[in-house]
Amino acid sequence: MNISLKKRKALVGGSSGGIGKAIAQQLAESGASVTLMSHSEEKLNHIVNDLPTDQGQQHQYLAVDFNNFKDYKQVISTYFENNTVDILVNNTQGPAAGSALEKKVDDYQTAFDLLFKTVVFTTELALQSMTENNWGRIINVASVSVKEPLSYLALSNSIRAAVVTWAKSLATDVGKHNITVNNVLTGYFDTDRIAQLNAKKAEQLGIEQSQVRKEMESRVAVQRIGDPKEYGYLAAFLASDNAAYITGTNIPIDGGLLKSL
Repeated sequence: MNISLKKRKALVGGSSGGIGKAIAQQLAESGASVTLMSHSEEKLNHIVNDLPTDQGQQHQYLAVDFNNFKDYKQVISTYFENNTVDILVNNTQGPAAGSALEKKVDDYQTAFDLLFKTVVFTTELALQSMTENNWGRIINVASVSVKEPLSYLALSNSIRAAVVTWAKSLATDVGKHNITVNNVLTGYFDTDRIAQLNAKKAEQLGIEQSQVRKEMESRVAVQRIGDPKEYGYLAAFLASDNAAYITGTNIPIDGGLLKSL
């Protein structure tokens, strides 16, 4: 199966590293012109210059602060005044870890702005051209925790679940325009985020970080942590014409971590 995204334009959030970067790389390798989006302009500038251009792709980047919705709204609105996208990958950094007892109502508001409002607002702008062109792909980077909540990620559990149910509603509304909306439920991947969470857990338990990782791997059916490249392959498929009949779904990419049906 050949996945060709030539002449497609993609906007990928959180793409200065980890999963977002891997998705951007694979979309570009499949022929799409990619706009990277993250807070680190230095990293973005380096990555954008490394993306392939052999199929006539034209890449660019946006320096944004997902944690400041007011500023983010202004930057992304300006971008869409002069740009359209065919493929939107909604991805941000995760909110601070912690249990439900540790978090206060203001923490949930902050997480809501980060994980929900940025996604809904960006999608609203992207849908204008997608609807006109009768084609679009919206991919939301979510988490397996929306199915099996993780006790130490109360904010992520709560707000990502809201994104997933919103996306299901949206998929029903926009399907008639040949626009698909899918959620990818992320398991354990070899990223800085996982390393940070493991370091915190190791400190709390008084054990080595390597032991935390080993225990994490043991919970996965394939007995390893995922490579972000593998995530990119799934995203490229969902962004292609080959996935035109897949919408409104929650697709785990977790190596068999989820035990629920």
